[in-house]
Amino acid sequence: MEDIKTVILNQRKERDELLSRPYLVRRTAHDISTMLGSHLIKLITGPRRVGKSTQALLMLRDKNFAYLNFDSQSLLEAWDANQVMRMLDDVYPGYEYILLDEVQNLDAWDLWVSGLYRTGKNLVITGSNAKMLSSEMATVLTGKYLQVEMLPFSLEEFFDWNKLDLHNLQKEQQTDAVALMDDYLRNGGYPEVVASRLLTRNYLDTLFDSIIWKDVVKRHNVRNTTDLNNLALYLVSNVCAQVSANDLAVELGLSSVNTVKKFMDYLHEPYLFYYLPRYDNKLKLMKKAPRKVYVVDNGFVAAKAFALSDNLGHLLENQVFVELTRRGYDTEKSLFYYRSRNNKEVDFVLRDGPRIKRLVQVCYDMGNPKTEKREVDSLIECSVELKCNNLSIVTNNEERIIEKDGCTIDVVPFSKF
Repeated sequence: MEDIKTVILNQRKERDELLSRPYLVRRTAHDISTMLGSHLIKLITGPRRVGKSTQALLMLRDKNFAYLNFDSQSLLEAWDANQVMRMLDDVYPGYEYILLDEVQNLDAWDLWVSGLYRTGKNLVITGSNAKMLSSEMATVLTGKYLQVEMLPFSLEEFFDWNKLDLHNLQKEQQTDAVALMDDYLRNGGYPEVVASRLLTRNYLDTLFDSIIWKDVVKRHNVRNTTDLNNLALYLVSNVCAQVSANDLAVELGLSSVNTVKKFMDYLHEPYLFYYLPRYDNKLKLMKKAPRKVYVVDNGFVAAKAFALSDNLGHLLENQVFVELTRRGYDTEKSLFYYRSRNNKEVDFVLRDGPRIKRLVQVCYDMGNPKTEKREVDSLIECSVELKCNNLSIVTNNEERIIEKDGCTIDVVPFSKF
C-alpha cells in the first residue's frame, strides 16, 4: 500500500497536469469570484465526465489550493484523516482552498467535511450523486453550501467549442450550423466526445456501463445486476415514453414492483435518468400517474438503445427536457407533463410557485398539416384546462406564429429556444 504522502504528491502532479491543459470556459449563471469569496462550501454536482473537476480547477486556477481526488483507490485505502490534513500542509504550504473531487466515495464523508467546515476551511467539492446531496448533505450540512449543477455541453457551448456563435451566425456559416445542430441532436454534448465524434458511441457505451457499475451496483451492493442492466437498457430505449413500476415489472419479468422502484431511484441518483411526473392539482393522483422517462444526454440513446430507427422527435423532446433541467426546472416542483380530460397531451408544463407560466410542446417537423393540427389542438385544449396562454411549440427548424381559437402559439426552432 502506498503511503499517504506519496498518494498526495502523485495527486499534486495530476492536478498540475490538468491545470496545464486548454479548456472551454463553460457558460454559467454563477459569479465565480463571489462564490469563491463566500465561506460556504462550493458544491459542483452532475453526472460523471461532464467536466465538474475541470470547472473546479478553472475556478481555482489562480489560487493556492490543495487537491484530493477520491476516485483513487490508493487514497481510499491509505485514508487517515489526521495524517491527510498534516500532509496537505506539507505538500501545499499556506493553501487557501481545498478541492475535494468525487468525495461521495469516502465513507462518512459528510461528517468529515462538516468538521473541516467548522474549522474554517474553504472547500470546493465535486460529486456525481444526487442522493448524496439531497439526503446526506441536507442532514449534516444544511444551509452551509452553494450548489452548481453541471450537465453535458448545451447547444450554445457545443457551438462555442466549434468556434461559432449560435446567436450570431453569418450567412456563410449556415450550412455548418445545420450540420452541427443535427450532430448535437444525435450525439449529445459530452465534453470528451465533442472533440472526436468517431469515438462517441464507443465512449458513451463504456461510460453508461461504468456509471451503472460504479455508482449503482457498487454503491448499493446490488446483487441482481442482470435485472438492473435490463431495466437501464429498456429505459434508454424508451426515452420520452410513459413508464410505471407495475408495467415495467411485467414487461421485464422482474419479481417485484418494489425492486423496480428502487432500481429506478438508483438510476436517477448518478444523474443518468430523470422521471417527469404528470401534472395534477390533486397530489395523490399525481403520484399514481405514470411518469415519462428522459436520459441526461442524447448520445446515450445512440450508444445504447436497441431501436434501429432514428426517432428524431424523441431525441428533440429529450433535448428540450435536458435544456429545461439546465435552466433550473425541477421534476419535483416546477416541471411536469399534462394530459387533458380527453387524453390530449402537452409535453412540458413549466410552473413558477403555484402559477403555471408556460406550456411547451415538442414536434420535430410540422410540415404535415395533420401533424400540425394534432399538436396545436392538444396544446390549446391543455391550455384551456390549465388556464395558461403562454404557449410554445419547439421544432427542429421552423419559426412562425400560429393564431387559433383566440390563442397565440409561438413556434420556435430548438436553436432559439
